[in-house]
Amino acid sequence: MINRILKSVRAKLFVTLCIVVLMIILFFIVISNAVLETYYYYSTNKMFLDTYSEIDLNVEKLNDDVQKEKYAFELEKKSINNNIEIIVIKDDDILFTTNKNYIPEFGEISEIQYNIEYSIFNKTDLLFSKDGLSVRKIIDKKDGIDYILLKAKSNKGEMVYIRTPITQIKRSVNVSNRVIAVMGAVVVVLGGFVIMIVTEKFTKPIEELNEIANEMSNLNFKRKYRINDSEDEINELGKSINTLSDKLEDTIEQLKVNNNELEKDIEEKSKIDEMRRQFISDVSHELKTPIALIQGYAEGLVENVSSDEESRKFYAEVILDESNKMDKLVKRLLELMKLEYEDRKFNDSSFDIVELINSVIKNSQVVLKEQNIEIEFKEEEPIMVFADDFYIEQVVSNYFTNAIKNVEKVGDKKLIKFTIKSGKEEGKLRISVFNTGKNIDQENLNRIWTRFYKVDESRDRSKGGTGIGLALVKAIMTKYNSKYGVINKKDGVEFYFEVKKLN
Repeated sequence: MINRILKSVRAKLFVTLCIVVLMIILFFIVISNAVLETYYYYSTNKMFLDTYSEIDLNVEKLNDDVQKEKYAFELEKKSINNNIEIIVIKDDDILFTTNKNYIPEFGEISEIQYNIEYSIFNKTDLLFSKDGLSVRKIIDKKDGIDYILLKAKSNKGEMVYIRTPITQIKRSVNVSNRVIAVMGAVVVVLGGFVIMIVTEKFTKPIEELNEIANEMSNLNFKRKYRINDSEDEINELGKSINTLSDKLEDTIEQLKVNNNELEKDIEEKSKIDEMRRQFISDVSHELKTPIALIQGYAEGLVENVSSDEESRKFYAEVILDESNKMDKLVKRLLELMKLEYEDRKFNDSSFDIVELINSVIKNSQVVLKEQNIEIEFKEEEPIMVFADDFYIEQVVSNYFTNAIKNVEKVGDKKLIKFTIKSGKEEGKLRISVFNTGKNIDQENLNRIWTRFYKVDESRDRSKGGTGIGLALVKAIMTKYNSKYGVINKKDGVEFYFEVKKLN
């Protein structure tokens, strides 16, 4: 965590700005030491020359008893303000001095001049020289203090001496350095807080942009950068990030849509391929017997196996019957494949289920009379349901055909019974088809819904069954997500399905 903070842009920017501040402070200290003293000599020299020029212009006032006091007061002020000593000497008389504690006795003027004249100095200590005027650094032999001294003769012949101790210069430099150091420390402390605020202001948007980029890498495009009124580079970057996020989101969404469509296409293709394989397998399996029969009887006709007209008619009827069975098988198989492998849409509408059942019963009257089968269906009033009447008719027909094939006499009659009652699911009706006869073995209760599964192959074939009817019922009810099934009863078997009731 600490390493991460130290490596952050905020930390780097903070350290960089602190180093810059410290370097600026050190620069000022170096400049102070290197330049300030030289500048002080320059400004002192200029001040000496300006003071001398003023004295030179007004030296007559010092010789005038009336004006001397007023002008001496002005020189005193200048001496105090500039921290300098001024001495004006004429013919061994002191016309003016700022050192009140030193009032020389007679004969001491020459000693003052001697001390001034012969103070210790080097040739390199000369700061300025022109027309008998000189400014130089000296060491007073009396007190051993370093001074800057101006010596010049006025236009009236007075000797003018102006001096100031060099220690003042060094003290000023030291004071300046200390002030700079203290100010530097204060600047570092205050600057640290300012820098923290400034760096946070700059780095917080960058951190936010980094978090948004991380969210984008995880495919989360909900978070956006908050655009403000400023027109700086970070704000422009935020706009670009938001634009990129929107485009990526749109692109990925489009890719998802395309991918879903592609998956559907692949799934659809896979279903079609599976349907083709299953269809070929089922057809080849189920058509072997009828094709063999047709082939055998056709060869018999060609080879004139039976010469009488009745036998040839029988052969032709067998061929026609088997071809009809093959046609019916293929059509039902195709319909089953479409229900199982395609997104088959039902054309749902309201219709009378009672009328539909009566219609199915009516179409089988010949078979019912031949086999002496009794039908029981007590409903007379219309009962409206909502579904695709074509497919519901197929379900009823398959159950009814299956009942006709398997009905057996119990007691003194064969009975097929239709019943309509409320379904197990709310809003649905349960239609049941019961036939007397044998129960279905427990192990076959689930198998009968599989295509081409026949409990009794020989009997089923003799009655024209294809083994697809119940599989077709299963496919239709699965599409409707409705209940269907078979129940063994005491005297027979009951098949049922549920359909939506229309209020």
